Amino acid sequence: MSLPNRITIVRITLIPLMVLGFYLDEMIEGFKLGGLIAAALFSLAAITDFLDGYIARKRNLITTVGKFLDPIADKVLVITALFLIVEGGLVAAPYGAIFSSLIVARELMISGFRQIAASSGVVISADKSGKIKAVFQDIAMIMFLLLKTVRQFPELFGGALIDAYATLSYVVLAAAVILTIWSGIAYIVKNKAVFG
Repeated sequence: MSLPNRITIVRITLIPLMVLGFYLDEMIEGFKLGGLIAAALFSLAAITDFLDGYIARKRNLITTVGKFLDPIADKVLVITALFLIVEGGLVAAPYGAIFSSLIVARELMISGFRQIAASSGVVISADKSGKIKAVFQDIAMIMFLLLKTVRQFPELFGGALIDAYATLSYVVLAAAVILTIWSGIAYIVKNKAVFG
């Protein structure tokens, strides 16, 4: 197995560890750093996403397995983090359900679109808008995962600062959702010939 694919496997392995880290607060009495641990593991996984792609291109190690595993790992990572922050009450209703459904719907539609293209022998790579979208999604997930820990230390951060941080987290998430929709539309428009 090539090095980039091994790195992708590491990213997939980090996902259940992130979930475990997130729920340590509920599993260990008095523990308050579950959100911080989950955010750190998510960040590490996001870094491996950049790393495996860079190595694959630099060393010409792009494989069919990598083309299959890499986008799946990315989607499962972000969607799992979404489930955690929504289920954990970090994103208030109804925003959690709305934002999650838009992000998941876009990812499923683009995956289906890629399958249609692949059946015609066309390989569609990620474009710039998709990469920008991914960066905003990652930042939003990290901010909300950290919010879980920040909220558990009101004596350290203070109510006003926590509220300001939560508001900023919502702004970044909203931007991520807008970019998610935009990049999905741009992706299909750019490659509309596939439908022909």
